[in-house]
Amino acid sequence: MPGTERKTIMELKPEDVKRIWIKHYDKGVRDHIDYPKIPLYALLEESAKKYPNKPALIFYGNKITYKELNELTDRVAGYLYEIGIRKGSKVVIDLPNIPQYVIAYYGILKLGATVVQCNPLYTEREIRYIVENSEAEAGFFFESIYPRIEKILNEGKLKKAIICKVEDFLPFPLNLLYPLKKEKIKIQKRSDVSFWKEIETHKPLRERPEINPKEDIAVFLYTGGTTGVPKAVMSTHYNLVANTYQVLEWLPDKDSEKDVYIGVLPYFHSYGMTTSLNGPIAFGATIVLVPDPRDVKSILKFIQKYKVTIFCGVPTMYAAVLNYPQRRKYNISSVRACISGAAPLPVELKKNFENATGGKLVEGYGLSETSPVTHANPIYGLNKAGSIGIPMPDTLAVVIDDEGNVLPPGQIGELAIYGPQVMKGYWKMESETAKVLVNGWLLTGDMAKMDEDGYFYIVERKKDMIIAGGYNIYPREVEEVLYEHPAVLEAAVIGVPDPYRGETVKAFLVLKPEFKGKITAEEIIKFCKDKLAAYKVPKIVEFRDELPKSAVGKILRRVLKEEETKKASS
Repeated sequence: MPGTERKTIMELKPEDVKRIWIKHYDKGVRDHIDYPKIPLYALLEESAKKYPNKPALIFYGNKITYKELNELTDRVAGYLYEIGIRKGSKVVIDLPNIPQYVIAYYGILKLGATVVQCNPLYTEREIRYIVENSEAEAGFFFESIYPRIEKILNEGKLKKAIICKVEDFLPFPLNLLYPLKKEKIKIQKRSDVSFWKEIETHKPLRERPEINPKEDIAVFLYTGGTTGVPKAVMSTHYNLVANTYQVLEWLPDKDSEKDVYIGVLPYFHSYGMTTSLNGPIAFGATIVLVPDPRDVKSILKFIQKYKVTIFCGVPTMYAAVLNYPQRRKYNISSVRACISGAAPLPVELKKNFENATGGKLVEGYGLSETSPVTHANPIYGLNKAGSIGIPMPDTLAVVIDDEGNVLPPGQIGELAIYGPQVMKGYWKMESETAKVLVNGWLLTGDMAKMDEDGYFYIVERKKDMIIAGGYNIYPREVEEVLYEHPAVLEAAVIGVPDPYRGETVKAFLVLKPEFKGKITAEEIIKFCKDKLAAYKVPKIVEFRDELPKSAVGKILRRVLKEEETKKASS
């Protein structure tokens, strides 16, 4: 980068970086924002004052106004306070995008407690890790998840589990798609389990503890890593408020009176949480909730019925909407702006979706460690095919070599990011934090390059990470489960191209001699289904006599990846 080539990341100061990308900002987008030093829940409280009678949430026709939403979050705060939750306590949310998620989220924050995000697709094993690692005291769980947490409760790992049902906010049953479908679950009456209905009538709590936005942790976001051990990203109130303002700034024509978001990105994911929850709440827009992102019929129906204007998603979502057999029956021309993240956006998909809606679909980039958005192509300005775009306001990005030297445009190195959205660190992992936070810069682990205009390109994702349908999958986590199978001697997992999901999981296995010829791929897949979330389960299993290894015996996933690439090209 001009003016910064001779600097290393250890000595690089923000003022040393020439922000050559600013000239490509859309008209009306500022390059600097004065971020308010407020608790994250204040976004809701301010909108409730400004727009008390406006619908904040729409859930299958049921509307919840900003005033009602704020009142319900006060009731959550009151209930949690009564059971002993205080500032600094950790509370799990393990729910799909239903009203209880939003209410619990801001209610927990109002106590100064930390929201611990958890994927409703997780198995008992995965939930247990998050509960134990975060030291959570309570949690909100979807009804069908109860069998996965019953043992955790029996062991006294949680003070209280609050069970939430779709019917809590609907006068009729709702058949969600698998695996969020309604199941017949019998929950015995017990002191450590309560139900959402008990919260709705609880006395509200309006007192607030003092929050230091730059220091106090609002949310734990669990992310994987090359170690295979999930790490809790500590996102402060300031991190998340700042990123919310940055993302909103990127929409120069936002309109709180007219804008309607579709809340289809899972809120347990940092991308959905910031762009499709905190963002619209901050400026008083309406959110149409979709609990299952694969329910394409509902997505199309809601876009047409509620005239959705903003649709943040992942490429597979946009592809599913375009390829839905009855798509042309629905009018989706209200969609004005879409930001795509979590996986590369194919050029053809961008073009076709823009033609179908008349709106703009642009590619962006981010990480859980950055709250998450750091880059995006301008909504209306110059978009470059294959590029993640340019840094957001007050965000700096450079490319560095292995020694930490800042590289000039066109050269490939590791992407490093600096800005108000960069996390405080990893929970209880000081050494891991020290590896990625250097002099205030976050080392992303992604290989990238920058062109002469300041547009960035991801050349290679984190070395071994698989991105399937927008979900990050870390091979070692899957391999550890495979190694639990009594027949497996060696295992290696990689991502292989998939026309719909982007990538899918493939496992290469060497069986113990006594099991050769006696174990099928189907048996291996079934074994994994009981221990991993569905999207992490290998879809392809290949048995081999041996796996490629280095001189010291390390299994080389890279070689397997190269073999698969050659196969695909031929």
